[in-house]
Amino acid sequence: MDNPFFEAWTAPFGAPPLDRIRPEHFAPAYARALAEHDAEIAAIAGNPAPPDFANTLAALEDSGRLLARVEAVFFNLSSAHTNEALQGIEMEMAPRLAAHWSAIYLNQALFARIAAVPAEGLDKESCKLLERYRLDFVRAGARLEGAARTRLDAITQRLATLATEFSQNVLAEEQDFLLPLSQDQLAGLPDFARDAAAETAKARGLDAPYAVTLARSSVEPFLQFADDRALREQLFKAWTRRGDNANAHDNNAVIAETLKLRAEKARLLGYGDFASYKLADSMAATPHRARELLDLLWKPAKTRAAIERDALQALVAEEGGNFKLAPWDWRYYAEKLRAKLYDFDEAELKPYLQLDGMIAAAFFVAGKLFDLSFTARPDIPVYHPDIGVWEVQRQGQAIGLFYGDYFARPEKQGGAWMSSLRDQESLHGPVLPLILNTCNFAKSDPALLSFDDARTLFHEFGHALHGLLSQVRYLRLSGTNVARDFVELPSQIYEHWLEVPEVLSRFARHYQTGEPMPQALLDKVLAARNFNQGFAMTELLASAIIDMDFHSEGDADADDPAARQAATLKRIGMPDEIAPRHAAAHFGHIFGGDGYSAGYYSYLWSAVLDADGFGAFKADPFDGTAAARLYENIYSSGGTRDFAQAYRDFRGRDPDIAALLEDRGLT
Repeated sequence: MDNPFFEAWTAPFGAPPLDRIRPEHFAPAYARALAEHDAEIAAIAGNPAPPDFANTLAALEDSGRLLARVEAVFFNLSSAHTNEALQGIEMEMAPRLAAHWSAIYLNQALFARIAAVPAEGLDKESCKLLERYRLDFVRAGARLEGAARTRLDAITQRLATLATEFSQNVLAEEQDFLLPLSQDQLAGLPDFARDAAAETAKARGLDAPYAVTLARSSVEPFLQFADDRALREQLFKAWTRRGDNANAHDNNAVIAETLKLRAEKARLLGYGDFASYKLADSMAATPHRARELLDLLWKPAKTRAAIERDALQALVAEEGGNFKLAPWDWRYYAEKLRAKLYDFDEAELKPYLQLDGMIAAAFFVAGKLFDLSFTARPDIPVYHPDIGVWEVQRQGQAIGLFYGDYFARPEKQGGAWMSSLRDQESLHGPVLPLILNTCNFAKSDPALLSFDDARTLFHEFGHALHGLLSQVRYLRLSGTNVARDFVELPSQIYEHWLEVPEVLSRFARHYQTGEPMPQALLDKVLAARNFNQGFAMTELLASAIIDMDFHSEGDADADDPAARQAATLKRIGMPDEIAPRHAAAHFGHIFGGDGYSAGYYSYLWSAVLDADGFGAFKADPFDGTAAARLYENIYSSGGTRDFAQAYRDFRGRDPDIAALLEDRGLT
C-alpha cells in the first residue's frame, strides 16, 4: 500500500499530506510505529553502557518519532473530521496505545536508568527534563511492584477505552439531534441567526427551511433570541441532557466506572483520592488550595447572579409573563435586559464581528506584542476545504504554520481547542511547530460572530501562540506541556486584547459597508463587558466544583453520577435558574480524557493570573517592555521553568485575586 506515513513529507515545512491520508493508512502506520518504538525503548533500557543524559534522556526524546507523527494526525482527524472508520480505529487503538505507554512507564530497567542519570554538569533545561521524566515515571507507577503494577496497567487500558466511549457517545448524541424549524418558529431571531439556521438545514439536506443542532454556536443564539418559549425549553433540555438519555449513548455507566477506576488508581499510587493525585503535579498542589479559590469566588458570583436573576424576573413580570424564570429563559431575558440597560443588543453588534476581521484582529495583536506576521499558505494540504493555513514569521524568520478550522460540522466534536501536528524542539536543530485552532462557529455567508465567539477565537489563538512561540530544546518541555493550571494563562490573558479599543475600532467593521463600529456602540460594548457576569461565573464555578467533588470523594455514590452531581449543586445552593456549564454526562473536559479531570478549576486559577497579569498593560496595551517579559517568561519558555517563578518574573510579584474580582465586576 502507498502509505503517506511511510514517505518523506515534501510539502512546505514538512507539513503532513492531510489531503491524502485515509482511514486505511492508520492500521499499518500504527503497527510499524509501535514496533519501532518498542525496539527503541528496548535498546535504551538494555544499553550496557552506564546511564547518562545522552544515552538515556536524549535517546528517549528521540524515540517514537513515527508514532508521534501518526498520533498527531489521527487525533486531529478523529476529533475534527471523524467518521465510522476512524471511530472504529479509535476504539480499537485506545487500549492498545494505553498498554504501550503503560509498558514503557512500568519498565523497571528503563526507570532504573532514568533514576541513575547524573545531574552534575547539566544545564538548567536539561536538569528540568531529567526532573520531569523522573516524575512522569513515578506518577505512572514505576515504583509499584507485583500485583499492583499489573492492576495499574489494566486500569490504564480500561480508562483509555472509557474516555473514547464517552466522547463518541457525546458526538453521537449531537449528530442524532436536529430540530427542523419553520419560518413562524423563528420569531425573534435576527437575520444572522436565521441565515445560520438556513445554512444548517441546507448542509444537512433537510426538507425544511431552517434547523438548529446541539452545537453551542447553534443553540445559544436560539436560546438568546427565540420568542417561542416551548421551543427554547425543548432545545435547552436536549442540549443539557446529551449523554444522559437512557439510550445507547448514555454515559452514566461510563462515568461511574471511570470514577471508580480513577479512585483505585490514586490509592495504588499512594493518594487518598484522585484529586490529590492529579493536583500534586500542579501549581495548586492540593485540592484544599483549589477549593479555597473556588469557595472564595462562589459567594460573590452567586450574590451577583441573584441580583441578575431578580432583574430578569422583574422583566418577565413587566412583559406580562406569569411564570418563574427557568434556565431556558435566562439568555433570552438577559439579552432583552442588556438592550434595555445599554441600548444595544447582540444583533446590532454581530454585523461588525465578521470572522475574517476577528482573525485579522488576533493576528494584529500578535504582531504588535511579539513582532509576528502571518501570510496565507493555500499550498499547504488540509483535510477540509474550510481550513485556512498561514505561515507565521517573527522578526522576518519563519517560526511555524498556523491552521484555522473554524466552522461547526456534524463530524466534528463540540467545543473549541488548540492542538498540533508537530511541536517545536531544537534537540538536533530547529523543528518548527504546526499548530491548529479548531472551533465550532456557525457557518454562514459571511460568517458573523457573537462577542463570546470572538472571545473564544482570541482564547484559542492565545493557546496557539503558546505553541508557536515555544523556544525550548526538548519536546517533553515544549509549548503547552506545562501544569494544567498554568496552561490557560496564555490563552486567557490574550482574550483581554479583544476589548482594547484600538483593536475593535480597527477590525470590527460592518460586513456590508466596511464602516468601523461606531464609537457610541463601541462605548456601549465596553460599558457592558461585565453584564451577566454573575451568571457566567456561577455556571463555570458549578462545573469546577462538580469536578472536584467527583474526584475527591473516592467511590462514594459513584454508581449514580446524576445523584452525585445533584448533591453537589444542593450543597452549594446552585440557583435553580442556572445550569452548570457542563453537566456530567457530556463533561468532555473531565471524562473524554484525563486532561482536565480534577482540573477544571484551572480556568479560575489561570483567571487570577490573567486578570492580574493584564494589569501590566493597563497604561499601554502594547507596552513593549511588558510584552517582552510576557514572551520570555510565559509564551516561549514551555515547561522549562517553575511556573510560579515564571509568573513572578513576568509580573514582578505574586498574583492578586482582587484583580479578578474587579475584572469580572464581582467586587
